[in-house]
Amino acid sequence: MADRKVCIVLGAGAGIGGNVGQRFAREGYHSVLCRRSDQAGLDRLTDAIRADGGEATGMLLNAAEPDSIEDCVRQVEAEIGPIEVVVFNLGAQIGNRSLADTSYKQFELGWRLATFALFRLAQSVCPLMSERGRGALLVTSATSAMRGNPGQHSHAAAMGGRRMLCQSLNAEFASQGIHVAHILIDGAVDAPDTLGKLLGPEQFQALREHRGGEHDGLMLPERIADTYFHLAEQHRSAWTFECDLRAYSDRAWWNH
Repeated sequence: MADRKVCIVLGAGAGIGGNVGQRFAREGYHSVLCRRSDQAGLDRLTDAIRADGGEATGMLLNAAEPDSIEDCVRQVEAEIGPIEVVVFNLGAQIGNRSLADTSYKQFELGWRLATFALFRLAQSVCPLMSERGRGALLVTSATSAMRGNPGQHSHAAAMGGRRMLCQSLNAEFASQGIHVAHILIDGAVDAPDTLGKLLGPEQFQALREHRGGEHDGLMLPERIADTYFHLAEQHRSAWTFECDLRAYSDRAWWNH
């Protein structure tokens, strides 16, 4: 177990999270895939990794529940091995809602998933990585971390907090050998269980036909996963803290 490298993915759906888990497993990591629901979908991901010759464990985890993240870290460290890489990929998008249509509960839930859950994860895993003098915390983010738009009160506030928390974690732990990276996804991802659910099946399929496939106008999760692995393997003399990804045909967030 001492030689086993472990990568945990929180938010391991069929899009970015699942593909990142598969990418790390192909490189010899034991991927621990965590998602809130859909045991059948989780089983498909872990089965695909094992069929490809990799190692994987699936866990259902509701990050909003007290102690869920903390218990997961303790269990993985005790039963699977030392955590080398953590990918925090939890979303907090509730769709476009006016200020009046955003309830207190919805606003607070965005913060709990996007910011507080990351804080809990960092408190659980960073001391362990610090003791070992190495580790990577890779955090998926969104355009809303950089720019607030109408209807995005909850999401922008939560993701902006996520970005600032990443900066603070980097300031404290980089010198202790922990690579914190804030990864801005500045575009539409070809992911049926995130963008697909947000748009609905008909609109999502129309978007795929218009921009996806050979058009390369939708971001491919398996290509995004390449960047996550690259970040985890960077030499500490040239660490990336923040990067942004988008399709070649999209305008960057600062040009809107």
